[in-house]
Amino acid sequence: MKPVLKSVSALLLGAGLFVSAHADVVLKASHQFPGGKGDVRDEMVQMIAREVAAANVGLEIKVFPGSSLVKAKEQWKAMLTGQIDMTSLPLDYASGFHPEFGATLMPGLVKSHAHAKRINASPFMDDIRATINKGGVEVLADAWLAGAFGGKDKCILEPKDADGLKIRSAGATFAQMWAGAGASIVSIPSNEVYNALQQGVAQGTDTSAGSFVSFRLYEQLKCLTAPGDQALWFMYEPVLISQKAMAKLNDAQKKALMAASKKAEAYFAEQSQKLDEKLVEAYTKAGVKVVTMTEAQADMWRAVAAKTSYKTFGEKVPGGQALIDKALAVK
Repeated sequence: MKPVLKSVSALLLGAGLFVSAHADVVLKASHQFPGGKGDVRDEMVQMIAREVAAANVGLEIKVFPGSSLVKAKEQWKAMLTGQIDMTSLPLDYASGFHPEFGATLMPGLVKSHAHAKRINASPFMDDIRATINKGGVEVLADAWLAGAFGGKDKCILEPKDADGLKIRSAGATFAQMWAGAGASIVSIPSNEVYNALQQGVAQGTDTSAGSFVSFRLYEQLKCLTAPGDQALWFMYEPVLISQKAMAKLNDAQKKALMAASKKAEAYFAEQSQKLDEKLVEAYTKAGVKVVTMTEAQADMWRAVAAKTSYKTFGEKVPGGQALIDKALAVK
């Protein structure tokens, strides 16, 4: 019996060594968007988790949607402290750490989905990614979303339409433009806009096409200014991973993660334009008036932005003017 016991022990020991060498790495992915409700940003992260699991490389990604683990604007810091490992983040939310990120939500800087693709491959985004890397984080998948304006009581087409309104703004750069048009600013994340509109805390909002639908803002708005051919609102919302988390992965796990992220990025690129169509469809179906700006109206807003958002960014952010110039150079 002794040789048998010895051989069983050897097998168990061997199995133990194998498990140790291929121990599962579990990464926590957090984001603010609704889970399981068709939000493409959630689907990007869920897709990465599914693809990595299917690769069978000992890597698991647990997804925590809807700010269930970390509040919307605390996710960058949570990555740095190790509370979470990954996030899908409106990058401007981290501009308190790196003010350069404010350029990724700048009124009128990105004009269309095709323009966003060209911006993505430009020196402007090279600089943004370099700042992300210096901050201890890496980009897994790029994502640009178009956005819109919504009015609780009326349409917002020209700067004069915002005068005197309480407007929820997604970030400082848009807040400066809204203020330049005479609005007062309500600063809350997109997952709190519904309640703010419902309670009269806000009378209008700007946010992404995805958030306008997934947060059901059509239940609180009378008019939507859709992106159309003259989009003023584009925001960079990449999937990110902390460099600390990436360092935990072996080569096979990194390869699987990058392949999954590339697939998710391609999925999002395909879906991003459809988001605008779904936005118009959802609001029309809900009985909300849908309008789009003319080129002349969009130019009015860009003129306000040049005197407020662009000017402030160029003066206050180190290298800010150079960033804006690099973005404006992309035609």
